[in-house]
Amino acid sequence: MRRLLRAPRLDMRQVAWRGCCAGLVFWVGGVATVQAQETYTQSDFGGVGLMQTPTARMAEEGEFSFVLSRTTPYTNYNVSMQPLPWLEGSFRYTNVSNRLYGPRNLSGSQTYKDKSIDVKARVCEESRWLPSVAFGVRDVGGTGLFSSEYLVASKRAGAFDFSLGLAWGYMGNRGDIGNPLNIISDRFRTRPASGTGATGALSINKFLRGRPGFFGGVEYHSPWDWLVLKAELDGNDYKHQPQNNNQPQRWPVNLGAVFRLNGNVDLTLGYERGNIGTVALNLHSNLARHVGPQKSFDPPPEPVSFTSTPASEVPTGPTQATGQAMGAGLAVPTPPDAAVADGPQADRKAPANVDWAAMAKTLHANAGINVSSIRRRGAELVITGEQERFFYTAEAAGRATRIVDNRVDGSIDWVTVESERNGLATVDTSVHRPRFIELLDHQIDLPTFRRSVEQDPVTARDDELLYAAPLKRFTGGTSIGYQQNVGGPDAFVLYQVYGAAYGTFNFNRHLWLDGVLAVNIANNYDKFRYDAPSNLPRVRTNVRQYLTSSDITMPNFQLTGTRKLGEDLYGMAYAGALESMYAGVGGEVLYRPFGEHWAVGGDINWVKSRGFDQDFSLRRYHVVTGQATGYLDTGFHDVTLAVSVGRYLAGDWGTTIDVSRQFANGTRMGAYATVTNKSGSSGYGEGSFDKGIYVSIPFDALLPSSSRNRATLMWQPLVRDGGARLNKRYTLYTLTNDLDADLFDKNLGKISQ
Repeated sequence: MRRLLRAPRLDMRQVAWRGCCAGLVFWVGGVATVQAQETYTQSDFGGVGLMQTPTARMAEEGEFSFVLSRTTPYTNYNVSMQPLPWLEGSFRYTNVSNRLYGPRNLSGSQTYKDKSIDVKARVCEESRWLPSVAFGVRDVGGTGLFSSEYLVASKRAGAFDFSLGLAWGYMGNRGDIGNPLNIISDRFRTRPASGTGATGALSINKFLRGRPGFFGGVEYHSPWDWLVLKAELDGNDYKHQPQNNNQPQRWPVNLGAVFRLNGNVDLTLGYERGNIGTVALNLHSNLARHVGPQKSFDPPPEPVSFTSTPASEVPTGPTQATGQAMGAGLAVPTPPDAAVADGPQADRKAPANVDWAAMAKTLHANAGINVSSIRRRGAELVITGEQERFFYTAEAAGRATRIVDNRVDGSIDWVTVESERNGLATVDTSVHRPRFIELLDHQIDLPTFRRSVEQDPVTARDDELLYAAPLKRFTGGTSIGYQQNVGGPDAFVLYQVYGAAYGTFNFNRHLWLDGVLAVNIANNYDKFRYDAPSNLPRVRTNVRQYLTSSDITMPNFQLTGTRKLGEDLYGMAYAGALESMYAGVGGEVLYRPFGEHWAVGGDINWVKSRGFDQDFSLRRYHVVTGQATGYLDTGFHDVTLAVSVGRYLAGDWGTTIDVSRQFANGTRMGAYATVTNKSGSSGYGEGSFDKGIYVSIPFDALLPSSSRNRATLMWQPLVRDGGARLNKRYTLYTLTNDLDADLFDKNLGKISQ
């Protein structure tokens, strides 16, 4: 146990208290001033802050930042996210350039890498008289080389933003005062040395222990939007650095200038410790407000002609319209390209019957719906099929209504799209056709139109089958893929670029066989030699063998069947090579009531380890694994909580908690943690529990063409055997995502695009 010493030449407690008094003066003087623009910059460690230290400020919710900073001997690679207005999370790799990762026979000359997660929460918002206050934890788990806990307050005064805080651990190593918590217990007097925790462990034994130090500073927003200046009182004296890596410090004030190169790129130049220059590059974007590129590769929606009649009354819903008597024939209009924009709706009739097969083909090409059937319920036309292109249900429904409107007569009032996903019917989206045309013609606004579109559960009702599409037996394609391992002892980045061929054979709409064949193109896996320690069955830590044994692999090859077992009850069964490491059989059920914000389900699987070549061979290890999971949309800032309880791949029992926030455009930010009965035991290997943070972004927000796929980026400090789950290709919760009525409502405006 080390002693915490104060700097002998300068009484930093006086400096800190003077800074405190000066800050209070500015707070009082600033209550009548104009607030500075609320644009906050990132610190060297990621997260909103000054240079080495955080402030009580938060980025705008939905903000995502990648910060690369260099302050000798440390290089930080930071990812920061703002899922909630009051909560900030960061994941970081730190490269220590003057320390080796390990023995040269293992990692050669590779420098040491440390992984850590930070969390900051706002305690109270700034008011006229009081500052904003936040509490945070840096390097919350693992060896805790840079672990620190802090309380910080920030207050604006015109273009100036002042901060003052008290930190324990790394940020407060100067130890300006005795620990105020000593009155509670003597254990708060000393802090375990950094680097003494188990890798990946939650180092709560250090929390708020030892002598804390003051930190703070000021950020000045200049008259030029592209320039922000910073001055900071550092709470660290650098005499007690982890790994005995002490650094000289001439004075405790750090200076910096942030150059905002554009709306997404910041460059920071600084001078820290009174003896070293620093640089940081921040790439940032607000994922909640992000608007994807122009969909130049999408076909334009079909034009429609408009009626000159005034807006109609609020329509009767499609379920009520079903019982209306209808004639047998539907007429087609003049072709869309010949439609007259101002002509009355009655002029859009033609004597020929509708070519339903041609309509189904157009629905697929223009609205992205792979039609399985077209039916009729009185004044309602029901299109059943799977959406394959458009991420937003409203956009597809609008395009489908345009197509129908151009081909049927006025006897059809409602157009309903019955969504399917891998054979599971999920939700009916119904659009009142006349009111939709009025919306396109700007006769009514979107809030008024909202009463003319509805979503309902899929129910069996009497209808007339107009068209049944033939089953397409085979689909497939090719793609280029990339995978990596980051931060290991063999190399900072181990990567592979591969080509993949994938295909699906459909026996019927509820049963299919699909698989993926991958061929190595380029990798640096010749450096991959390290196997993480573990006394549990090696269910994940033998990843090296799976990645290096063969250049041609079959990551997935399985038979899958789905069935709707009852109202709101869905089922799925599967067998085969379920993922790159496991083959077996399993099943899943999910109860997801329509219109509710919760769901419950569970899966059970018997799996066996696959051969390292990822072919049809199997190894000896087998296990029964599965979890029961409850999902809850809390209604609080669109936060979803998922709690799973069950048995994991290594035979351990435990629970996984996943908390995520979905924004209006479908982007999701989240974090998870898994604790099992083996967590913290000697057999668990590296780390005491599994954890990670992730962001999931719709491809639709990234590409010039619409897509229903997602890009998911996951940051996990370590690969462990404890708490490992089967990576199934399909899950019922994702297959039924069209039941997310909130996402539909928030993007209803896309119905007219």
